[in-house]
Amino acid sequence: MNDWLQICSIDDIPRLGARVIKTGSCDVAVFRTSDDRIFALDDSCPHKQGPLSQGIVHGDFVTCPLHNWVISLSDGNSAAPDEGCTRHYPVRVENKTVFLSLHKTALIKESVQA
Repeated sequence: MNDWLQICSIDDIPRLGARVIKTGSCDVAVFRTSDDRIFALDDSCPHKQGPLSQGIVHGDFVTCPLHNWVISLSDGNSAAPDEGCTRHYPVRVENKTVFLSLHKTALIKESVQA
C-alpha cells in the first residue's frame, strides 16, 4: 500500500461535487458522481487552468467554470471540439475510505501520434 494515500471518506466528497487534495507539487480534485464513483484529476483545466473542482459534475464529466470546457473524469481528456487534457490519477475505495495514488509510474500519460 506504499503507493496509495488515504485521503478521506467517500462521505467527505459531495455527490456531483469535488474535494481538493493539496500535494507537494499540485492540487488534485477528487470527484464523486451521482452513483458514487470516484475520480481524480489535476485541479486545472487544460484550457486556461480554471479550477475543475469548482465545475459542474454531470455523468462522467466535469464542466470547467471558466469557459465551459467539458473534461472526462475517467481520463482527463476534453470533449470535442476542444482539444487538451489534464492529468488523471488512480483512485480506489475500500470500506468507504478513498485512496489516491500519486506514484510516478501511475502518472505517465500515453501520447497518441496522429
